[in-house]
Amino acid sequence: MALRIHFTEIDLARTRIATRVDPLWELAASLHRLQSRRGRWAYAEWYRSARAALHEQKLERVLRTTLLPLYPRAAYFPDFLTPPQTLGDLDGGLGELLATPPRRVGEEMELLDQAAGAPSWAPRLAEPAEREALVRVLRTYYDAVVAPYQDRMAARIEAERAARCRGLMDGGVEGMLAGLGPTMQWRRPVLHVRYPVQERDLYLKGRGITLVPSYFCWDAPVSLADPELPPVLYYPLLHEQPAPAGALGGALADRALTELLGRARAAAFHATVTGATTGEIARAAGVSASSASRHATALRNAGLITTTRNGANVLHTLTPLGASVLRASTAPPTTPPETVRP
Repeated sequence: MALRIHFTEIDLARTRIATRVDPLWELAASLHRLQSRRGRWAYAEWYRSARAALHEQKLERVLRTTLLPLYPRAAYFPDFLTPPQTLGDLDGGLGELLATPPRRVGEEMELLDQAAGAPSWAPRLAEPAEREALVRVLRTYYDAVVAPYQDRMAARIEAERAARCRGLMDGGVEGMLAGLGPTMQWRRPVLHVRYPVQERDLYLKGRGITLVPSYFCWDAPVSLADPELPPVLYYPLLHEQPAPAGALGGALADRALTELLGRARAAAFHATVTGATTGEIARAAGVSASSASRHATALRNAGLITTTRNGANVLHTLTPLGASVLRASTAPPTTPPETVRP
């Protein structure tokens, strides 16, 4: 099954990558992860912490009776739950959700019922008071389950943006589209996307499209069902196989941080500020490619950089922790106060 996205020259000029995490989409995708064992290895730590948070916040019942029925991992869930007008803005997105016209809510609830079976209370969401109650539930769930991973999601998405910018610099927008990964293939003027539901064509008609890398999206990209809405494509980030249990425990993390001391590794660390391949790290640090790879591994084990694949190369970029460490290490020293003598 495939989604075929048809571009014109104007669409290519209006294609962009989202600048930050889209909270309401990640909320929806996280609920899909709770409904499937596919890719569980990539989210094992999150899954354990999410289950604990749901229990501590007494959200298990509302998860079962409200959220999972409204966000089924099926061919369809309502578009109004992930408004494209406010990408990256939780408060703005929840405001758009509240402002959705009742008629549209009713129509999308009917589509949900046809696709997966809507809960009996779903039609009442057309009433503003019911949506206000839903928004309170969504915010509580987000704060408990998704928000603790904000920094990790932001780091992965920044790394993805850096990789796609490399494609843009090397080959323009088409070069960027060509490097989107194994679930998408660019064959001008159509982007062929592996899709979880029926065959579908999306004609952009000069509107362009926003590509939204997603931490919790797994395997196949997802688009909004209504072709008249602003075009958006949420696509999964690639996840690396985790290290063996305990491999990155506290003792190893401490040793990895200690290993950062030294000229070559400091140079490697600085090289990742704007994103660097292993070869670029090697040139910046004046070491061999194999040594650069070892430096990158130590930095990654310490949580200071993240690594994503960019075509035949890998791209290393700073994590939020790495950026903080680098800022602290390069900040000008403060002058101690003068000693006041009696």
